[in-house]
Amino acid sequence: MDQVFKALADPTRRLLLDRLRERGGQTLRELCERLGMARQSVTQHLDVLGRANLVTVVRRGRERLHYLNPGPIHEIERRWISEFDRPRLDMISAIKHQAEEYAMTEATASPSVPTYVYVTYIKASAEQVWHALTDADLTARFWGHANVSDWQPGSAWEHRRVDGSGAVDVVGHVLVAEPPTRLVITFEDAAGTEPPREPSSVTFLVEPHEDIVRLTVTHEKLANMDMFHGISQGWPAVLANLKSLLETGDVLPQAPWNMTPAAHA
Repeated sequence: MDQVFKALADPTRRLLLDRLRERGGQTLRELCERLGMARQSVTQHLDVLGRANLVTVVRRGRERLHYLNPGPIHEIERRWISEFDRPRLDMISAIKHQAEEYAMTEATASPSVPTYVYVTYIKASAEQVWHALTDADLTARFWGHANVSDWQPGSAWEHRRVDGSGAVDVVGHVLVAEPPTRLVITFEDAAGTEPPREPSSVTFLVEPHEDIVRLTVTHEKLANMDMFHGISQGWPAVLANLKSLLETGDVLPQAPWNMTPAAHA
């Protein structure tokens, strides 16, 4: 928390986070242009944000793409915003957002949907994390669905319910499988879903360091902002359950994705 608050104390670093919230996946050059700052200065600020785990860097070829990581800010919210304050703050936020919407006077085209990136640190080996991500029984425990596949490049995978119905909510294909560090899959609607959407893709990057791993989940090519907001709630819940399972041997006492703003009232 000390590093997080130190990083947030600087207005330039807060501005960098605002720019990454508006559009994730920006290069250092793009951030420099938007801030009108020297490359060295922006790099120093990004290093501070990176050490605080507020910014995540994803390599794409020779480029380094920067994303806002909401995890530490979410922890601050959980720790200091009580269940009694949340309804009042939610109401104030809703009024503010509505006022901002009415203040918009120019019609604009639909904005592009940003890429979602989430980072968590787990006390486990890379092999344990890979096994948890690809084993049907383990995914059934921490995800509430069994992810079924042979996990070979080109193979199909299914996101099956575990309520006895055998229903499949999501399907996809394995694009890349490099055990135990990198898995890339598509997320596609099950057959019969209307209207059909273009598939999105998810990359799981497992980076081991001594007794822990850093797991980065990158969800790209999202169909619309509704989907972005949905996975922004879903991924933290799923990954919290995964972390709990690997570190304690059991998932959280209650399914975290069942928590809604109303549950805090």
